[in-house]
Amino acid sequence: MKLLRILLVAALLPLAATAQEAAEETGFAPVPADAIVWEELLYVKRPVVVFADSPNDPNFIRQMELIARDAAELAERDVILITDTDPAARTEVRQKLRPRGFSLVLLDKDLKPVIRKPLPWEVREITHAIDKFPLRRQEIQQGAGRGAGG
Repeated sequence: MKLLRILLVAALLPLAATAQEAAEETGFAPVPADAIVWEELLYVKRPVVVFADSPNDPNFIRQMELIARDAAELAERDVILITDTDPAARTEVRQKLRPRGFSLVLLDKDLKPVIRKPLPWEVREITHAIDKFPLRRQEIQQGAGRGAGG
């Protein structure tokens, strides 16, 4: 049984490294909410905002782990990942979206919130939701689809 575990870990280890390298290659990294100029994102980026009352919130930690696993999929959809873990800072993003506790908010490129979730989501669920957004569907129809940006 021990040998089976060792073989399994050995087989999966390169996959984890590949996912991490892909995230590093895309340059996809979270941006703190206080570094965002909201108007500059309009029709340029598709914000995915992760709110929490503390960076130690278990849901926040879990969401960031899930996103880190498959960041390349989000980068293909022009996503900018915005994080805000300090309610006292009263950032522009927090004032516009008014979260309570942990919140995952998906916005389209017109900066209108489309989906709000009180629990972490897998990247697969996030990308499926984004692919149903009106502007994303328009990008796909115009041939901007996967990897071409939009």
